[in-house]
Amino acid sequence: MIPQAFPGPAPVPLIPDSAPFTPAQRAWLNGFLAGLYGGAAEAGASAPAPAEDFPWHDPALELDERLALAEGRPLNRRLMAAMAQLDCGQCGYLCQTYSEALAAGSETSTALCVPGAKATQKALKAILAEAPAAPVAAPAAPVAVAAPKGVPVPVLSATRLTAVGSDKDVRHVVLDLAGSGLRYEPGDSLSLSCPNDPGLVEAVMAALLADPATPVRVGGAETTLRDALATRIDIARPLDRTMDLLAGAATDPAQARALRALSDGDDGAEPADADLLDLLVAFPSARPPLQGLLDSLPSLKPRLYSIASSMAAVGDRVELCVGVVRDTRRGRARDGVASCHLAYRATPEAPLRAEIQVSHFRLPADPATPVIMVGPGTGIAPFRAFLQHRAARGDKGRTWLLFGDRRRASDFLFEREIEAWRQAGTLSRLSLAWSRDGTRKDYVQHRMAEDSADLWRWLQDGAHFYVCGDASRMARDVDSALRGVAQTEGGMTADQARDWIVALARQGRYQRDVY
Repeated sequence: MIPQAFPGPAPVPLIPDSAPFTPAQRAWLNGFLAGLYGGAAEAGASAPAPAEDFPWHDPALELDERLALAEGRPLNRRLMAAMAQLDCGQCGYLCQTYSEALAAGSETSTALCVPGAKATQKALKAILAEAPAAPVAAPAAPVAVAAPKGVPVPVLSATRLTAVGSDKDVRHVVLDLAGSGLRYEPGDSLSLSCPNDPGLVEAVMAALLADPATPVRVGGAETTLRDALATRIDIARPLDRTMDLLAGAATDPAQARALRALSDGDDGAEPADADLLDLLVAFPSARPPLQGLLDSLPSLKPRLYSIASSMAAVGDRVELCVGVVRDTRRGRARDGVASCHLAYRATPEAPLRAEIQVSHFRLPADPATPVIMVGPGTGIAPFRAFLQHRAARGDKGRTWLLFGDRRRASDFLFEREIEAWRQAGTLSRLSLAWSRDGTRKDYVQHRMAEDSADLWRWLQDGAHFYVCGDASRMARDVDSALRGVAQTEGGMTADQARDWIVALARQGRYQRDVY
């Protein structure tokens, strides 16, 4: 995941609490000053060209809301609005550059946005179908998020954090950075290159009736088929162009039609959420030339994980909080590429290539500044790093953690550490929400609403507000709850609350690491 921070200018002046204004008036004036100072040029300096506004670039917005915000904009911007807005890099681009490549014709696949899934693919196809045909440029490599080369880093351990009885398997993963030269700060992410499941690789080669030693080319370099499928190509996520290629090669007309329906993202098309093996098994008459098939598949890209440790506390190590992705479809186990490798197959003897992704997701420069952290589930990762860092340095500022998951008995991640930080005063306040322990489903946004008066006071005291976790549901609900706090406690209208949150973001006081 790539942290979604809100970069902006340095903090701007705030109306002091002693000023003769009500809390609502003071909050409104603070928002006005943030907007004024955030966009002002220095006196006497030539004004820079205004930055282009991307109001849809917010993962908390629904797809139809994003598309409405981009209505009337150029083709590339309407395409951008259909993306998931996470800039996660899984497509090999950023949201903006992927849309620009589609508009220019240098990229032809509309199925690269993994978090946007079928809804984004269908929206992209519809927008492109309405637009005049663009001249098709020579295929170009994705330009914004190239796969990092990385340095080898051994995986020391992957111990389970969730207890017996949990519906989840969450791992505390520890990697050794000694001699790697890698350094990080709390809030950064780790990029890890992990191989495909060896069992899946063997099954794909068997379905292709291909010799594992067959020479092939990937990215301009020659290698073997086995190496290409194991470490170079993403065989879990075939693209629409892969299905088009298979459809063109299918000798069975019914299979060709079914493949085209999959390529178009038609509702009810099967096999849904297919990996390459699914397609080869379901459509045995579709066997294009081997090199062409490999060329149609996306490259195997690194996975990003929010770092859950501070070098001030753990030295030359980096620690992660990884939710293991594993399910069963059509009678076959499906493993998340990186999470299952880390949990079940990684060993110190087979290092993984790693890089640090530097983030804007940062603790305040002044340790006395209050900090509010909202991180349910594996969203606890960067906040464990924050608290670990503050404990190691002896920082005494106020901190408030809102954490939740399904059941306290089995899903309270890092419980002993969190309780120890609370006892020591590193963590001033802890609010918990368990969605399966009571008669109603409790979430962190419910704690925010219940404690809205205190939350408002902390924010009026200059607190920085952080959110980490799922973008499609949790982050949106937390954003809505924060607006509710501004309306209830600050007496703002809905529009004023929205502008107030924008002001917080411009001051660097509202930051999100969502995925």
